Amino acid sequence: MMQRDADTIDVRPEEALDTERLEPYLHEHLDGAVGPLEVRQFGGGHANLTYLVRFGAREWVLRRPPLGPVAPGAHDMRREHRVLSTLHPGYPLAPQSYLLCTDHAIIGADFFVMERRHGIAFRREIPAPWADRPEVLRGVGESLIDNLAALHAVDPAAVGLGELGKPDGFVTRQVHGWIERWNQALTPDVGPVEPFTGWLRQTIPVSHRTTLLHNDYKLDNTLLDAENPVRTVAVLDWDMCTRGEPLMDVGELLALWGEKGDGGERLHGRMPTWNDGFFTRREAAERYARASGTDLTDLHWYVVFNTFRFAVILQQIYIRYVRGQTHDERFRDMGAAVNDITQRGLDLIDRGDI
Repeated sequence: MMQRDADTIDVRPEEALDTERLEPYLHEHLDGAVGPLEVRQFGGGHANLTYLVRFGAREWVLRRPPLGPVAPGAHDMRREHRVLSTLHPGYPLAPQSYLLCTDHAIIGADFFVMERRHGIAFRREIPAPWADRPEVLRGVGESLIDNLAALHAVDPAAVGLGELGKPDGFVTRQVHGWIERWNQALTPDVGPVEPFTGWLRQTIPVSHRTTLLHNDYKLDNTLLDAENPVRTVAVLDWDMCTRGEPLMDVGELLALWGEKGDGGERLHGRMPTWNDGFFTRREAAERYARASGTDLTDLHWYVVFNTFRFAVILQQIYIRYVRGQTHDERFRDMGAAVNDITQRGLDLIDRGDI
């Protein structure tokens, strides 16, 4: 039997892989895949499905899109493989991808296989014993910001990604694209957002820089050293990586950055940065500005936009649950969470600050 790794679960029945087709494919195409295949599932994510695959003592991670229809351009395994097959020499926190399969006869979707890195994730709660170590949490926050600044300093052309994405008009396309996704994922229990989307359309800022963007950069998309969480082991989930305005990444990070007293601990998806030791949002923004030399004039807009984008992401997950495309009970209350997040976005607009 496979060792019951602490960060994996038994594969959910509705998300099981067709191992009768997968095993011989990996034997043929994945160097080192020798012997019987064993599979477990990483249970922490909400969108793409991620599995631990093991042949004897050798381990890899397999990623595929979620079940059911997905929005155009989302959950792009080909893009993620393209990024992870070439980025790691310039940005060592990116795991290396070894194999891309686009033959849907194998498991019913594109998938890729990458190296496994061992670490812990800080999700809704800070795991023991680190919750009572504010000096450690301070270091975790510092690393989170500094690692993002380091990514934005990578020359895309130097890592083979100089043609990735379309930076011209990137921000405008993001606004219109995410509004369209929202409209396609509406359910009756989610309230209107026209004041929110109208403000975004009318106030789109001018882009000033083009860098590599992770495009989903947050605390639970990093793996931390289990013995010293100040040290980051890996940055994960690169399927939306592109080139564009770096404040888009900073805006997402701060949109999810909870502060003590702001109710963040009750808001779905917020990082547990309200714990003692973490920076405030303003302090985090200032550290990024010092590390990167970036002008933060338009940062408020990017925080508001990413608050909306996060609501759309949750709504796209929630509608799969409503349609019966997934039975994961974690998604049952996401409609209420979406309403809470859109209200926070409106409050941010009124406040005029992050």
